[in-house]
Order: sequence, then structure tokens, then C-alpha cells
Amino acid sequence: MIGFLNINKPTGLSSAQVVAHIKRMCPKGTKIGHLGTLDPMANGVLPIAIGRATRLFDLMQNKKKEYIAIFNFGKTTDSLDATGQLLKVCDKIPNCEEIMNTLPRFVGEISQIPPVFSAKNVNGVRAYQMARQGKPVNLTPCKVKIYAFELLEQLDSSTFSFRIECGSGTYIRSLCRDLALALGTVAVMTSLTRTKSGPFCLENAQNFDKLDLSQMISVEQALNFEKIVLSDIELKTLLDGKILTLAQPNGDYLAFNNDKLQCILTIKDNFVSNKVWLR
Repeated sequence: MIGFLNINKPTGLSSAQVVAHIKRMCPKGTKIGHLGTLDPMANGVLPIAIGRATRLFDLMQNKKKEYIAIFNFGKTTDSLDATGQLLKVCDKIPNCEEIMNTLPRFVGEISQIPPVFSAKNVNGVRAYQMARQGKPVNLTPCKVKIYAFELLEQLDSSTFSFRIECGSGTYIRSLCRDLALALGTVAVMTSLTRTKSGPFCLENAQNFDKLDLSQMISVEQALNFEKIVLSDIELKTLLDGKILTLAQPNGDYLAFNNDKLQCILTIKDNFVSNKVWLR
């Protein structure tokens, strides 16, 4: 088995629980992994790689993601979301104009400190494990990319919904915290839906309670790279670890031999510079 499942993860389940459920549906020993964690309180697109498609984790992680998030201003918690313990309240509630004037500060490459309740490693220990034990958690800022940060609507006097398009590693809870600080107040994320993750969209996602392995998405469909055909000699050259030149424009390719997908390879200046075997 090799390919991807596009799952609409429901609220209340961890990403690991979704993986465990799918693993029970697959032949014993099948490798399975998710492409980007969704917290239990979040829902939406959770791409699952199956079989040798798990080797494409790094390639798929670099794709853009899109979220619809709801922020409630005037209070915050230790986890920065609605599941945490209340830490602070504030009377300052921004209006739509104030929010829209502030959002451009958070578009582009920004520096962001992850939440203490996150899976970040601190000296080999997960940050959330230290936080749960009441230990101090010192996390260093990370560079993340925000492609779009839009106010969608005001839901009530203190609650607003947003559309966020971002790169890998972005914490929406941290955006909620930092936006509120820039507005002179505090806020908590009360809802999060991932609507896109790379080529996977919510409109095409399978409901978790109706999973169908026959609806697996092929590597070719997911990546949509150009295809090249390797001769037997070219394939053997790659398998032997030797240098191979191919007269193709720079870029990533799906490499086939005898109508079978062999690998994903990168060509730079006519040289094969990288490859991920899928055969």
C-alpha cells in the first residue's frame, strides 16, 4: 500500500488516535503517519501517509496550510485555547477597525514563540510535559511565514473569526496571543478548523466515521509533479548511487520505469541532486 488519505479529523480526537485507528484497518506492519499535527480541540484536514508515502514527510511538510480560527478577546489561558486554565482577563475588547489595522503586522516572515503546551522539545522533553508538571518552559522564538491573515466576521461583542494561510510550524494559538498583545489586550483561541494542507482540501476530505481505504490518493495525484521516464540504465545508475545527468529543467519530478513509479527526484543544472525511493 502506498498513498494518502485526506481525513476530516473531528474535534476531540488526537492526531495519534486517528493514525492508530487507520493502522488497525491496514495490513499488519504497514507504515502510517500524519502530515502535521492537529490538536484534539481542532478539526479539519489531517493528511495521512500510508506505506512508502511516509518517506515524503519532509516534502509534504513544506506546503502551505489554511485555517479558519475563532479568537475570543478579553481573557487568556495557560494553553492559549479554550481547554486551558484561565490566567488573565482584560476589559479591552478591540473593534473590527482596530483589528484590521493591526493584522498587516503579522503577514510575511515573523518571529513567533510557540505555546508552552506544545510538542516542542526542550532538552529532550516535550514542552507540554514540563508545563503539566508546573515546571518553567523556556522556548526560543521561531521564524514562520504568514501568507494571509484576514478578519472574516465579528461573531459577538468579543469574538471574531479569521482566515489564516501560513507555512509549516506556525502555531495559530500563538498568533491569537500576539495579535491580542499588539491590540493591548489578551485573547484565547476557541475554535480551529484546518481547511487546507498542501494539496489536501476540506471539501474532499473523508469523514472519520466513514473511512474508506479504497479512496486513497496516489502519490501522483497528491504531488502533481511532472513525470519523466528513466531507462533501465538510468535507473541502475541511481540505484548504484552513481551520478546521473538528465537534460530537464530544474525542479522535482516523478520518475517512472516500466510504468512503475520509482522515486521522486530533484534535478538541478541537469544533475539529479536528491531522490526519495518509492519502489
